[in-house]
Amino acid sequence: MTDLFDDAARGLQGRIAPLPQRMRPRSLDDLAGQRHVLAEGSALRRAITDDRPPSMILFGPPGVGKTTLARIVAEHTGAVFEELSAVSARVDDVRAVIRAARDRLGGNGLRTILFIDEIHRFDKRQQDTVLHAVEEGTVTLIGATTENPYFQVNAALLSRCTVIELEPLSLDDLADVLSRGAAELGAELPDTVSAEIARRAGGDARSALQTLELVWETARAEGVPVEQRHVDDAARKRPLRYDRDGDQHYDHASAFIKSMRGGDADAAVYYLAVMLESGEDPRFIARRMIILASEDVGNADPRALLIAVAAAQAVEHVGLPEAQLSLSQAVVYLARAPKSNAAATAIWSARRDVRDEGPRLPPATLRSGGYGGASARGHGEGYVSPHDDPGGAPLAYLPEELRGRRYYRPSGAGEEREEDRGDHDG
Repeated sequence: MTDLFDDAARGLQGRIAPLPQRMRPRSLDDLAGQRHVLAEGSALRRAITDDRPPSMILFGPPGVGKTTLARIVAEHTGAVFEELSAVSARVDDVRAVIRAARDRLGGNGLRTILFIDEIHRFDKRQQDTVLHAVEEGTVTLIGATTENPYFQVNAALLSRCTVIELEPLSLDDLADVLSRGAAELGAELPDTVSAEIARRAGGDARSALQTLELVWETARAEGVPVEQRHVDDAARKRPLRYDRDGDQHYDHASAFIKSMRGGDADAAVYYLAVMLESGEDPRFIARRMIILASEDVGNADPRALLIAVAAAQAVEHVGLPEAQLSLSQAVVYLARAPKSNAAATAIWSARRDVRDEGPRLPPATLRSGGYGGASARGHGEGYVSPHDDPGGAPLAYLPEELRGRRYYRPSGAGEEREEDRGDHDG
């Protein structure tokens, strides 16, 4: 009787399951996007079609096909396919799968593929349990994660797996997904509406199909064709994927800094907006701007540091949301400012010499003569302040062993002009 009810439930699920579930691809040809790793003749595609998939970690944002790819492998493999969710699986569950896999392998040579969804949620002990089974060849592991595995999965397990990054779907890929979804629903979907759903989906096929289904059901309930207003109603603000201690944080901060360094004010303001909308600490943003003002603008525009510090003060005194104005103003200024890293390379080079060679003593002329016995040691002897004798002969300021060495080399950009330094070094 239970089997009859199970069969009936499966039959109903095929009709009432959400559209993304009903539209889940069953073959590599049906899988949208990911041509960079699944193109005809690619190593991964050949491995899957030849039923020799490697242990792998599938990494990418939601709705790009991680679980779908794992299930396509399940459809095509001659191995037993075991599936666990790291959210609910316990160490005992993992061990039970591995014991069964070992028995199959030893009994009749049958392989086992173990799929672990959200593998980043496994703690170290659970990951270690899987590690030994992968290392011994007892199972072939396929892990799926939305988090960067280099932050979340231990190095030993990573070294035994191929990390495959799946990318957000393009607008064209999403348009194709939506076209197939509309055919499944029997819906008329104008191109303009399809394009708007795709734009708002942010590369997520699941989100696009969910929006399409809600848009279609709303329009059908009203007895009208699908319109733009239905998309506006159905596609509310998407939750932003941004981890403040993971690679989204580092990737956007890196792009923000490099955009300012490269002089692209539009890109820099965009990445500022992403970080602010995602809840990034504005003090972190301001600190990065202060660093860039000295490291990448420097004396080509000395005002840049003042403006960056002023923006940081605005964050402290005004707070968000108003401080976004000061941050944006400063970002635009920093991006458009002439660039020089001469001050930064000067201190980096000087510190490297100190580390490599040890600190050298200043010339006796520059040493302190303000204590008893100093003059007898020649300290301060021959020193003449340039205030007292502006036209006097230049002194040697660097330690004797470093005479002629240059650390600060003006870039010539903006206000940082190459000057005639004279022979002050030696």
